Amino acid sequence: MTNLNPQFFPIQRFSTPSISQTISPTLYLIYLLHFCSHPPTMASISLKTFVGLRQSSDSYSSGYVLHVSNLPAAQPTSRGLRIVAGRFSPKVSGRNLRVAVVGGGPAGGSAAETLAKGGVETFLIERKLDNCKPCGGAIPLCMVGEFDLPLDIIDRRVTKMKMISPSNVAVDIGQTLKPHEYIGMVRREVLDAYLRERAAASGASVINGLFLKMDAPIGPTAPYVLHYTGYDSKTGGVGDRRTLEVDAVIGADGANSRVAKFIGAGDYDYAIAFQERIKIPDDKMTYYENLAEMYVGDDVSPDFYGWVFPKCDHVAVGTGTVTHKSDIKKFQLATRLRAKDKILGGKIIRVEAHPIPEHPRPRRLAGRVALVGDAAGYVTKCSGEGIYFAAKSGRMCAEAIVEGSENGKRMVDEGDLRKYLEKWDKTYWPTYKVLDVLQKVFYRSNPAREAFVEMCADEYVQKMTFDSYLYKKVVPGNPLEDLKLAVNTIGSLVRANALRREMDKLTL
Repeated sequence: MTNLNPQFFPIQRFSTPSISQTISPTLYLIYLLHFCSHPPTMASISLKTFVGLRQSSDSYSSGYVLHVSNLPAAQPTSRGLRIVAGRFSPKVSGRNLRVAVVGGGPAGGSAAETLAKGGVETFLIERKLDNCKPCGGAIPLCMVGEFDLPLDIIDRRVTKMKMISPSNVAVDIGQTLKPHEYIGMVRREVLDAYLRERAAASGASVINGLFLKMDAPIGPTAPYVLHYTGYDSKTGGVGDRRTLEVDAVIGADGANSRVAKFIGAGDYDYAIAFQERIKIPDDKMTYYENLAEMYVGDDVSPDFYGWVFPKCDHVAVGTGTVTHKSDIKKFQLATRLRAKDKILGGKIIRVEAHPIPEHPRPRRLAGRVALVGDAAGYVTKCSGEGIYFAAKSGRMCAEAIVEGSENGKRMVDEGDLRKYLEKWDKTYWPTYKVLDVLQKVFYRSNPAREAFVEMCADEYVQKMTFDSYLYKKVVPGNPLEDLKLAVNTIGSLVRANALRREMDKLTL
């Protein structure tokens, strides 16, 4: 038995295919152009500095000692052999494997349902069962089918979008969508509750409680002891302290994850998302019936975008920023001003704010504890998408546990959970990296944003973008169209840089 402080755990690196093999030639060209002008150092190639990653701070790791199982963990070999940890794991005697899922959002709900269906005794802990997270609420079409979502929880089916530049040039997007294709708009309180209820129907125990901390196991098969404040009709709003013993833990408790702190997951950059739900007159709501708007410009955000997304009977107006968090209310006011004619007469019915992670954490796994969703940092740059990736990561992690435990009959170890990370990184790392580069290229100045909006007017760009977004698959490009788009993109960037230089001269 070895006792290790989390700060000495090796930083997990992404295991990925080549970037050029997983994106369109045009995006790859933009990727290369960026790194020609910003060549990486050897240090920047490792995950420690990928997309602004920093090594874990002492504040996250001090005071926590993990007791790590000495069972053989899954390690890559030169011959590519896969070690199936479950074959060497002891059987669970007299019961099924017990797993706690901390957090009841899309990641936690999806994980809990998969675990329960797979024969694992599952506990889902969530403090706010009516939580309304500030979130644009956009989900890709593939998520509706992949997660079997009923259409009545989708407020709007967006088939048209407007991308609006700093100079208020509007480009209509969506002309390449097929009749059955759309972007779903949901309210998080509705989606999250549905996924939790489905997990409960599958056999998961849903606990209304606030997770506080957990004690590390004292042996390779000993339990983790979770401490939480439980709430029910007897305790009222005060709650009482309770404990729960489990064999493994999935941290799905968001950007401020306490589970992440327990395993010394490390710091990460984060954005502040600020959103107002605005009830607007019926005639103006008709305008947003199947339309969403995105605003770019230094006035609405120096490094992100502002949005107006339609919901059931109101619109969600919001923005976000990483670099200027203290100015978030100023950016929100600017977003409202940009859309003022279309939301005139509206009444703010709810104000929401929340941190949004900007990149995966340096460490997402330790022992029998794994992170998913926002807790793991699975939100894309440039678009800020996180709902689908949260639900997908929760399901992937749970599937790894079900498989490794042979449907709840055997103990799992870190090697079983690591298979989830390997699969996730192989599938999605290129998406995160490319969107990070696109944000650096096109969100760096107003002239660059003008070039971005100009590029979005191209029908081929719209087709490639929507096909990739709606189905979460890399779509093969047309070589001739890719070449034409590459030339146009370079032209737009050249014009943007020239305009920026002229603007810089005027400010001197």
